[in-house]
Amino acid sequence: MSNRKNGQWRLKTRPVGMVKTTDFEFVTEPVPDLEANEFLVRNLYFSFEPAMRGWLNDVESYVPPVQINEVMRAFTVGQVIESDTPDFSPGDFVQGLLGWQEYAICGGALGASKLAAGIPPQLALSVLGGTGLTAYFGLLEIGKPDQGDVVVVSGAAGATGSVAGQIAKIKGASKVVGIAGGAQKCAWLTDELGFDAAIDYKTENVEDRLATLCPEGINIFFDNVGGSILDDALTNMAMHGRVVLCGAISGYNDEDLPPGPKKYTQLIVQRGRMEGFIVFDYMHKAHEAMQDLSTWLSEGRIKHTEDVQEGIENAPATFLRLFQGKNKGKQLLKIADAPI
Repeated sequence: MSNRKNGQWRLKTRPVGMVKTTDFEFVTEPVPDLEANEFLVRNLYFSFEPAMRGWLNDVESYVPPVQINEVMRAFTVGQVIESDTPDFSPGDFVQGLLGWQEYAICGGALGASKLAAGIPPQLALSVLGGTGLTAYFGLLEIGKPDQGDVVVVSGAAGATGSVAGQIAKIKGASKVVGIAGGAQKCAWLTDELGFDAAIDYKTENVEDRLATLCPEGINIFFDNVGGSILDDALTNMAMHGRVVLCGAISGYNDEDLPPGPKKYTQLIVQRGRMEGFIVFDYMHKAHEAMQDLSTWLSEGRIKHTEDVQEGIENAPATFLRLFQGKNKGKQLLKIADAPI
């Protein structure tokens, strides 16, 4: 038996309403010895996405719910430190759903994949990972942008929204408007990321501002928020407009199901379409998407930022930052330096 101890955050109680740090419990257990065809990963970074809140509910979804006393599910990047398989060697960087824990034994039910050569660990969890792929497929496969479209993105200062807006510009949008909370985030969208305008939902009337900024209507609304902001956008949709349902963070912590959109009949009037998606549906096209994202990144056409907190003890608190509106860009937690 190894002398290593594995610190883990496990789900203690299912959240009721807003998720709390006390819904999780930190435990320590020995790291077992490897069996045949297994390898040991030292996690370095945890990734945080709003969808993780849904994984805590005991309901059927596109993935099974996290069980009580189970390690909290999350995407991570780590480094292989021991291996009993020829496919992975000590020093390899890998990513996978390895959870809020310091170590993970991979092989069999728990898998991981190697990072492509030259991709920094942080980028593998942000613009060159699931975040970038979500923005890419949501906009291109569901939104189907045309040259000259007017595109509006809610949650635009978050990891996915910030990338989606920049891809819209790359694909020829005539105007990209971001909706975010706070003057600093709005300034980041326009001054650094190239959005044409930004609306501060905390201080401005979103419906009225959309009408002013998009007088001919919205062709694509990329929604990460839901709630009243979705209604504001529906009121301002153009003929044959498309609503991309990526997320609905405004209601993830509600104790009761929030009311449905009040303005959905605008889709009838404007012959519009509203469609949800899960990034996993498009992973057969991931290679093509990664090539595009890597090219745009190297050309400086996509800019990004990561909000990196530190220390495994801060995992629950870092998760809460998503729902407190504290993060700008991708929320990550660094728990260790690469050991090899």
